[in-house]
Amino acid sequence: MWESGRAPEVARRCLAGLGRRWQHVQGVGRRADELAADIGLPDEVRAAAWLHDVGYAPEVARTGFHPLDGAVYLSELGAPDEVVGLVAWHTGAVWEAAERGLSDRLAQMPEPSASWLDVVTLIDLVTGPDGVATTPERRVAEILGRYDASHPVHRAVKFSGPELLASAARARAALGLSDEWPFSAAERV
Repeated sequence: MWESGRAPEVARRCLAGLGRRWQHVQGVGRRADELAADIGLPDEVRAAAWLHDVGYAPEVARTGFHPLDGAVYLSELGAPDEVVGLVAWHTGAVWEAAERGLSDRLAQMPEPSASWLDVVTLIDLVTGPDGVATTPERRVAEILGRYDASHPVHRAVKFSGPELLASAARARAALGLSDEWPFSAAERV
C-alpha cells in the first residue's frame, strides 16, 4: 500500500549511493517539506518532489530517461496517478522525451495538474546539483554547461529553457513566493 509519507525513505533507498544526485534530491525534498509546512502543499506534490529523480537509480533505470523510468517504478509501487504524473512530466520532460524518441511512452503516463507541475519544476530549478539554493536561470545554465551540445538533455533544455523559467515564475506567483525564494535575506546580500 502506497504512503506518501514514505517518499523520503524510498528516495534514500534508491538514490543514497549516487553522490551529488542524492544531494540534489535531498535539497529538493527539504524545500518541498518547508513549503508544505509554511503554505501547505498536497502530500502528492511533496512526495513527487522527493521522488522526481528516482529514475536515475540503477535498479530503476530501464530506458535511460529518468522521468519515465521513475514514473513506471512508482506506478509499480502503487503511487497515485498525480505522483506518477508529476515525476513523469517534471522539469521539461516533454522536450527530452521528444529528443529521445520516447514521446509516445511519456504520453501513456498520467498527466498531472499543470499548477502542481509548475511547483515541482520550480523546486527542482531552485536546487543545484549539490542541494544548495540557486536561481532558475543559474540552474538552466548549469544544466546546459554540464552536458555536451549533442546530448539529449542539452538539446531539450536549450529549447525548453524559456518555458522552464516561465513555469518557475507561474509557481512563485501562485504560491505567493518572492522572486528571490528560496534565498533568505542574508543570502541575497
